[in-house]
Amino acid sequence: MNKKLVILGGGESGVGAALLGKRQGYDVFLSDQGTLKPIYRTTLAEAGIEFEEQHTTMERLSAADEVVKSPGIPETNDTVVALRALGIPLISEIELAYRHVGTSRVLAITGTNGKSTTTTMLWHICQKAGLDAALVGNIGRSFAWQVAEAPKPVYVVEVSSFQLDDIVTFRPHVAILTNITEDHLDRYQYRMENYIRSKFRITLNQTPSDVFIYNLDDAVIEKALSSISIKATERPITMKREIPNGAFIKDGDMYVRTSQDYMSMSVFDFALKGKHNQYNTMAACIAAATIDIRKEKIREAVMDFQGVEHRLEPVATIRGVQFINDSKATNVNSVWYALESMTRPTVLILGGVDKGNDYELIRELVQEKVKAIVCLGTDNQKIHDAFQDTISVIVESHSAEEAVQASYQLAEKGDAVLLSPACASFDLFKNFEDRGNQFKQAVRNL
Repeated sequence: MNKKLVILGGGESGVGAALLGKRQGYDVFLSDQGTLKPIYRTTLAEAGIEFEEQHTTMERLSAADEVVKSPGIPETNDTVVALRALGIPLISEIELAYRHVGTSRVLAITGTNGKSTTTTMLWHICQKAGLDAALVGNIGRSFAWQVAEAPKPVYVVEVSSFQLDDIVTFRPHVAILTNITEDHLDRYQYRMENYIRSKFRITLNQTPSDVFIYNLDDAVIEKALSSISIKATERPITMKREIPNGAFIKDGDMYVRTSQDYMSMSVFDFALKGKHNQYNTMAACIAAATIDIRKEKIREAVMDFQGVEHRLEPVATIRGVQFINDSKATNVNSVWYALESMTRPTVLILGGVDKGNDYELIRELVQEKVKAIVCLGTDNQKIHDAFQDTISVIVESHSAEEAVQASYQLAEKGDAVLLSPACASFDLFKNFEDRGNQFKQAVRNL
């Protein structure tokens, strides 16, 4: 009899898991307490996969041999609690995908910030080197969907802590941990140590034949390393010292060293600017060197990499005012990185759904680089309270168009307007992409 696989959640990862399960001969049933997008409904119907939406049939779910849980569903969800009580194993979509990759190589990237940039850059290097690699996970296609529909010899996977929470055997050949700062603590009982442990799960199943790349300059990671056992071969990245195996920056040059080889290049040749992007670049380069990509190809890819949409994305320069879309910055730490890279006086667009932000982290940078703040959200009181003593001009806006118009009026020739909200987008927009796209459209309309 076929193994019964239930999928909880019918988004990109859930539908991908359902398709892979079906392809592998499981008896698949998908359940979503909300409403499915029409495209996902059609995909499931065409694949002959049974599904339900807007309700949960517990008897169907409790008959499962295994359940794939969408990363967006918390442990406190009633259905999850009931399934746990029944002793039914719950896994993540990346776990299901990993079980069916065969001999393909898996390069996985996690971290609070920088993971999309690092993932995309590593994939770009693989492309340059002629490797047939897929860009999957939190970015692009879901991992399981790719494995089901178009298997590849190399997968470059962006993974979140939520996805790592439900892995069992997931074991990347190369794992990257970019950094760890406070984020999503509502999912981790507001305990930072739970979130840290979750991020480190990326290396949980690795062996000495695998490689673990991490930021040695990140104080949280450095401290955690003393209490977490790492079995993989370590390849740290740093700007503070020379290291024999890993990557470091000294006197404006990056050095990438693995036991077999080394390469160097000037940071002034990096396509991406800003200190944080130097860390992302080092991580991608050491990963590429680890899988024996030639240094000429790595160098070439780093020099022409275009960056990630909605992450410090230059939009246009209008009458000497530069507009930059950093809508992906949904926490204060991301904004810190963005401001740190700014070289012009800046009008900063901040606001949205606050996830427990501590604006103290960016106070100094705001004082140093920001001339005015434009609030973009339905409730901006916390921003006013945090910066009214630091910034004399703080104005309100309730749409991307209003925010752009207000910023343009406040900016002078030679200034920059930076959308880097530090908040989620769900008060006024569908998601951070929608917010970024509306911002870009409003700039083009000026």
